[in-house]
Amino acid sequence: MKLLTGMLGFVGTLMFVMAAFQPSQAQITTEQAQQGKVLPRNGWRVIETTMAIDELLDSLKKAIREEDMLLVSMASASRGAKANGFEIPGNYVIGVFRNDFARRMLAASVQAGIEAPVRFYLTASPDGTATLSWKTPSFVFQPYRATASEDLVSLSEELDVIFQRIADRATGNT
Repeated sequence: MKLLTGMLGFVGTLMFVMAAFQPSQAQITTEQAQQGKVLPRNGWRVIETTMAIDELLDSLKKAIREEDMLLVSMASASRGAKANGFEIPGNYVIGVFRNDFARRMLAASVQAGIEAPVRFYLTASPDGTATLSWKTPSFVFQPYRATASEDLVSLSEELDVIFQRIADRATGNT
């Protein structure tokens, strides 16, 4: 009985601690978050468009090819949810990279390999428009610079330019 009482006390304390560290609804419910908007943040680029999400996806795929990069991964939580009978706002995570960049990245830092491919994020808004966002490659690879060769810095900067060009093409900002 003493063991059970002790365990219940521990579980109660654990639940209290977990609740204390959960963000309150007021902290996470902003007008933008309610509208499904991706908020600008350090190291990110965010471009709101007038396109529907599938139109933006098609445009992004074309822009990736035009910049001689490869679409190497694609995931969609909304498609997965729909397959299970749930409706959530549309989204896609699109991984983009190329083998010559991969070889250079790994030569500069094996640990940085976890970050490839660098990703674009497409999100649908309730008004039917979509947003394209991404972490800049220089931001993505920044944590590895201290122990990497200098080529990781130049690689990151090259990829920053390429990713911006892809985004500009995809959103019509060229």
